[in-house]
Amino acid sequence: MARPPKRKVVGGVPRADYFKPRGIPLVQLEENTLTIEELETLRLADKEGCYQEEAAKQMGVSRQTFQRLLKQARFKVTDALINGKAVHIAGGKYVTPSGEGRYRCGYCGNEVKRSTRGHGPAWRCPTCDVPSEQE
Repeated sequence: MARPPKRKVVGGVPRADYFKPRGIPLVQLEENTLTIEELETLRLADKEGCYQEEAAKQMGVSRQTFQRLLKQARFKVTDALINGKAVHIAGGKYVTPSGEGRYRCGYCGNEVKRSTRGHGPAWRCPTCDVPSEQE
């Protein structure tokens, strides 16, 4: 049985969830779906200029996982720019910090109180009962 995906910590959810070439209706475009975690890797690596090890720690993942997500994200965005595709930002397994010791479940949107982030026991969202960080 495969290990369930680990929820990644992301800085927030973007205000816009679609980007498309100008002048072409969305229904006529192919689209690439970028997960919230993939977008977060782009933000940390390319916008904030973080080294992969530092960025991986912020997201609560290994450097290898961060690198894999970053490679996927860059491929999807580059493919969309070169081939005139829309980019839809949606989905993923993530939590967002929403104040001191609180995280928002990426599955149901419920706020979850979490005293520590990092190496601790796995926890489940009390609303949707979906496992969060598998550590």
